[in-house]
Amino acid sequence: MKKHCLALDLKDDKALIEAYDAYHREVWPEVLESITNSGIEHMEIYRIANRLFMIIEVSDEFSFERKAQMDTNNQKVQEWEILMWNYQQALPFAKPGEKWLLMEKVFEH
Repeated sequence: MKKHCLALDLKDDKALIEAYDAYHREVWPEVLESITNSGIEHMEIYRIANRLFMIIEVSDEFSFERKAQMDTNNQKVQEWEILMWNYQQALPFAKPGEKWLLMEKVFEH
């Protein structure tokens, strides 16, 4: 199983961050199903202040391209992504349209 780590920021507003956390305590079932169907075996999101860190463990069939295509064709996932963008903001060095950015591993022991 392969592991990927990604980062994204939230808007630096306490009320928005609290709302984002609340949504993630009750993620919509259709979104959870889309995660599983894409080949993501396990997903965790951590937060410090307004910085998010996501760890995903994926099957051999997983690809970011396939996941993006599946998400584009899923109305409920699109609704979720639009809703989440009210709370999220791109990292300062992200290209236009980029959200979650893949992180580079720099150490392992």
